[in-house]
Amino acid sequence: MTKTATLAVLGAGAWGTALANMAAGGHAKVWLWAHDPAHVEAMRRDRRNDRRLPGVVLAAEVEPVADIACVIEADHVLSVVPAQNFRETARALRGHLRPGSAVVNCAKGIERETGLYMNEVLADVIPGQTAAALSGPSFAIDLARGLPTAVTLAAENAELAENLCARLAARHFRLYRSSDLIGVEIGGAAKNVLAIACGVTMGRKLGASAHAALLARGFAELMRFATAQGARPETIMGLSGLGDLALTCSSPQSRNYALGFALGQGEAPQSASHGRLSEGALTARILVEKARKLGVEMPIAEAVTAILERKIDVGAAIDALMSRPFKAES
Repeated sequence: MTKTATLAVLGAGAWGTALANMAAGGHAKVWLWAHDPAHVEAMRRDRRNDRRLPGVVLAAEVEPVADIACVIEADHVLSVVPAQNFRETARALRGHLRPGSAVVNCAKGIERETGLYMNEVLADVIPGQTAAALSGPSFAIDLARGLPTAVTLAAENAELAENLCARLAARHFRLYRSSDLIGVEIGGAAKNVLAIACGVTMGRKLGASAHAALLARGFAELMRFATAQGARPETIMGLSGLGDLALTCSSPQSRNYALGFALGQGEAPQSASHGRLSEGALTARILVEKARKLGVEMPIAEAVTAILERKIDVGAAIDALMSRPFKAES
């Protein structure tokens, strides 16, 4: 494939850097934007992002920049900024995006103040802007090392989804297209909260059986919540739902799982993150509020929220879940 297309990746964290390096294989130029000029200068000088993804050399096509106006040169944009910062970033994009370009959200969360998903935030800030989402079971270091990874890319326009998949795919990076944009975004957002619960079970040393049970019941909560908002069951059964849930709920590499593990070991909510961003902790309260408005039961998510807000301790939360009324499995 002749490399003529260009791409902008917003957010020079580990995942943004890994995506930029991967996308370099199919693009003549990939701008990697970071808000900190000193961080950009270090990446330009060293050709590495040792602050976020140590030891990984930036591809020749990747150009770190501190000016978000670089997006005017990009055919499409990947937004990898944290969910709670996306509105601010979207505002900065106004007036700079190339006509016909798509903004592909790669963050996983729900805006706390509004309850909006990222494609809805984009529509609120830049009406009419084409949106897409990329989500699935993926760790930045695996992608950066060239290990096999598969994700879902969703856009309401099937032709756009197919084009983006073709542009972003690599030998070790497989993309499955979908038109279920809301389903892909819900899966990515809700699984972070459920991963905290799974981390708690392992930090508390409750055993593999408890972990498996919590994972299965967490998936049932995710399915109820998602389908109540029009998501397709097959999306939630796929990479961006079950696949991402399984990965995030089972590995200490997950910041959400690691937070839960620390909580299970008795650390306080305010220190258990160890300074790392946990989207699940930021999403838990709004997830539960949305579920209540929809009339959807999410007892695991409720328990996580109560623990994070110090309304209940881990032991009491486990007792409450185990003593719920008997019911048919659903």
